[in-house]
Amino acid sequence: MELIILSGRSGSGKSTALHQLEDEGFYAIDNLPVSLLPELVRELSQSPLKVHQQVAVCIDARNSPGELARFKSLCDEVKKHARLRIVFLDAGDDKLIKRFSETRRRHPLTTDSLPLADAIKLETALLEPIVVEASLAIDSSDMTVHELRAAIRDRILGVDASKLAIQLKSFGFKRGLPIDADLVYDLRMLPNPHWREELRAFTGQDAEVQNYLSSQEDVRLMHDHILQYLQHWLPKIEASNRSYFTVAIGCTGGQHRSVYMVETLAKALRTAYPDLQVRHRELQ
Repeated sequence: MELIILSGRSGSGKSTALHQLEDEGFYAIDNLPVSLLPELVRELSQSPLKVHQQVAVCIDARNSPGELARFKSLCDEVKKHARLRIVFLDAGDDKLIKRFSETRRRHPLTTDSLPLADAIKLETALLEPIVVEASLAIDSSDMTVHELRAAIRDRILGVDASKLAIQLKSFGFKRGLPIDADLVYDLRMLPNPHWREELRAFTGQDAEVQNYLSSQEDVRLMHDHILQYLQHWLPKIEASNRSYFTVAIGCTGGQHRSVYMVETLAKALRTAYPDLQVRHRELQ
């Protein structure tokens, strides 16, 4: 059987992700005590019902600290009976606070003496054992509900689970590093089309910017160096049983250089990795 464990900080979209998996045919269980995971899997792995062969479970910080600390050992038990994937959803602290403020929902860890910001910090510490074991992190900071549902479809269900699912992501440093990045490249030292007035309104997906950047020697060198690194190391990462890998490529604003680099690298890598996914954080 296949088991997907969903976790993440409150407000990051766990319920939306679980509902999407349920719509895709998974047997979905919300807020399961983490200590029950091995027993659940043992029971369902022996079930004759087809619906029990794909299971999605949501686990949050309302478990006791002691049970969360045992997460790795519990997962080791689960792996004896099921193929396990662990997905952690998160968003920036400011985004989480804004979401709770807008919806007027109460954070599950807040009390009269523990305000929202402190509850978020406590939740971060409690969920660390799950973060360490997660095979995929999804940053929902800038996603709508529909975009998060699409990300769940694409990142979890859209590729062969036995292969390495690679995502190339462009971003702007002025808005911070992507939470889900496994590898980060900084392109801020390269020539910037922003300072050419005739190129400023375009993006790295437009021919005007592409022609300019492809004519720059440093840009070509950076492209070749990144491509050589990925072509050498991605097969080794895949061989180490990694399920997901996100390469984040950043420039100042995330509009020109990083977008161009992601597009050109994706074109070069898709022969070997046809399911490779591209996301331009700032353009979306």
